Amino acid sequence: MGKDTKGFFRRKWFLRIISLILALFLFMYVNGSKSGFLRQNTRNNNQSSALMSNKSVTLRMPLDVTIDNNKYIVSGYPQYVKVKVTGPSALVTTTSNTQNFKVYADLSDLTPGKHRVKLKTSGLNSELTSKIEPQYINVNIQPRKTITMKVTIRLSIRDLDNGYKLGRPHSDIQTVQVTGSRDEVNKVNRIIAFVAIPHDAKDNIARQVTLQAIDRNGQTLNVVISPTTTNVSIPISAGSQSSSSSDSSSSSSEESEETKSSSRTSSRNDSSDSSSETSQSSSSISNEDSSSSSRNQ
Repeated sequence: MGKDTKGFFRRKWFLRIISLILALFLFMYVNGSKSGFLRQNTRNNNQSSALMSNKSVTLRMPLDVTIDNNKYIVSGYPQYVKVKVTGPSALVTTTSNTQNFKVYADLSDLTPGKHRVKLKTSGLNSELTSKIEPQYINVNIQPRKTITMKVTIRLSIRDLDNGYKLGRPHSDIQTVQVTGSRDEVNKVNRIIAFVAIPHDAKDNIARQVTLQAIDRNGQTLNVVISPTTTNVSIPISAGSQSSSSSDSSSSSSEESEETKSSSRTSSRNDSSDSSSETSQSSSSISNEDSSSSSRNQ
């Protein structure tokens, strides 16, 4: 029995079958490994391609102006500009999220007047390219000027509808600093605190008001006022019409009381007179009866 088993394993057809099975397993294993390796390589290549492919994005960036702000005032330039950034996808995405660069106009070497200036970028990665819109801006450079002016309070109305009177308004700030370009500051005529008063106001008014710089025509000017607001208080008191009305009411009340008192006194007098007449009449009748009785006797 043992010899037959050993002979069975030594036969050629059995060995051939075992070799074929092992060869198939080995073939499948090698192919599977190659497919996985190829898939991994393909995935890595796709990711690398995605990272290295070019991408464009348009950003809205604030515009910085480089100038000596203690000497000059600049006007006419936009607050924001558009920047189209192009380059590797990963860098563009990072730049879009962080916005770690700036767009500026260098005016440090320019003199007062109107100029056309080219915009530039700084802090942008060297692998990225940018296109600014607009590429050029027009600016107006003027000498800086600061003056001190008094605050004027302007009320929307002077008289109230209910007979109450407005008192003299008071501001907790008497003077302010006005700063701007020399041409604009020279146009300032007044610094006003405008207060809207309700027509039916009866109580004292307190308001925090934003100050405005106006020219001779009442137009608001583009200057900086410091401080920008003031607290205004306006007393309100009862007018003469209201007082007259109160006096009339009081007088009418007094006259009414006097009339009632007179009526009560008159009633009491009439009552006593009537009682007196009644007693006199009774006395007369009594005397007449006495006389008649004495004659009969």
